[in-house]
Amino acid sequence: MKSGSTSFPQRPGPHGTPSRPALTLGLRENLAQFMLLVTVNALVGGTLGQERTILPLLAGQVFHLDLYTSALTYILAFGVAKAATNYFAGTLSDRYGRKPILVTGWLIALPVPLLLILGPSWGWIVAANVILGISQGLTWSTTVVMKMDLVGPSRRGLAMGLNEAAGYLGVAATALATGYIAASYGLRPGPFLLGAAYIALGLGLSIFAAKETRDHARVEACSHTAAHSGAQRDLSNREIFTLTSFRDKSLSSVSQAGMVNNLNDGLAWGLFPVLFATAGLSVERIGILAAVYPAVWGAAQLVTGAMSDKYGRKWMIVGGMLVQSVALGMVAVGTSFGVWLAAAIFLGLGTALVYPTLLAAIGDVAHPEWRARSVGIYRLWRDGGFAVGALLAGVLADAFGIPAAVAVVAALTALSGILVGVRMRGSDHLTKR
Repeated sequence: MKSGSTSFPQRPGPHGTPSRPALTLGLRENLAQFMLLVTVNALVGGTLGQERTILPLLAGQVFHLDLYTSALTYILAFGVAKAATNYFAGTLSDRYGRKPILVTGWLIALPVPLLLILGPSWGWIVAANVILGISQGLTWSTTVVMKMDLVGPSRRGLAMGLNEAAGYLGVAATALATGYIAASYGLRPGPFLLGAAYIALGLGLSIFAAKETRDHARVEACSHTAAHSGAQRDLSNREIFTLTSFRDKSLSSVSQAGMVNNLNDGLAWGLFPVLFATAGLSVERIGILAAVYPAVWGAAQLVTGAMSDKYGRKWMIVGGMLVQSVALGMVAVGTSFGVWLAAAIFLGLGTALVYPTLLAAIGDVAHPEWRARSVGIYRLWRDGGFAVGALLAGVLADAFGIPAAVAVVAALTALSGILVGVRMRGSDHLTKR
């Protein structure tokens, strides 16, 4: 067995022969299954990416919604549905296993492209995003937990970097592709046919190729090093919720930073295309800007996740939030494609510093027996940021304009990073277990 890996003892068969092979933790040891899950998460991201360029334009050009608050209802609906489902995804995957929850998430996504293509009113689009949020909460949360199960503690940051890179490169590539499809063939139905193909492929891979990973978490639980005095194995759901949300300084710091991070993303998703269109940019250029931010975010996580294993989590989170704040300030004051392109790059870099690091920090602290539930609670707060961002950005944009809304969110992002710096414990000792 390779250094740093852990094996689960074989169970003897009826005549003393082993009935199943030992389970071993580690990225290299589980590479085939890990890369399959990376592919599945890229498809999860692509399913979300089908909306990034198109829906903000659809709101104004097809459904003629004037108020930003009304136009952003689809992000509010998506954020609330995904946040709530994230919480239940962790509990359900602990109870029934990871694979059934992953497959269920893909099945729920099946009607989404049809609703987006055929919807005669904005209410249909909002309903599609409720369904999409539920699907994303189950599929993305479960792929995160499954990768944590497979790799164990020593390469957790790298694993989360690869997972989130795949997902957000999927978002970026699809946002770019749908921009070009819409420019050539219209806002509907072409862009959403791509999403339908992703859903079919993701469902097939999850049913026929993905394997259950819950026993890998049990392997790690046997040798887990407690991160704090509350890290015992048998906690109730209520105790895990309060620990992750409020009581533990590291877990709660991570939860609030995740929420503010996705507040930023909700703002970028809902208002940036409208801002760029108002400035006279073409659909193709709007698609480029909509794609660059998640593309940089996704690609840079291939590096930043591994960096957090080596250098620790805390100061990468602080630095990433501050870089995001600067990038949002550039968007607020910018008036040209060049400035906004630079801002999108910086926003992607700042988010890449934060995103896999936050997930890895949760995995550092939470006991493997309840880690899936803690991840779900963190993702409840994080994706609740979509809903908060949609409401806050919509109200501020209607009252003061989009640049003012972006400036306020930039200030909140800086404050969030400062709070992490003051409150979160360093986790260097955890990443080197």
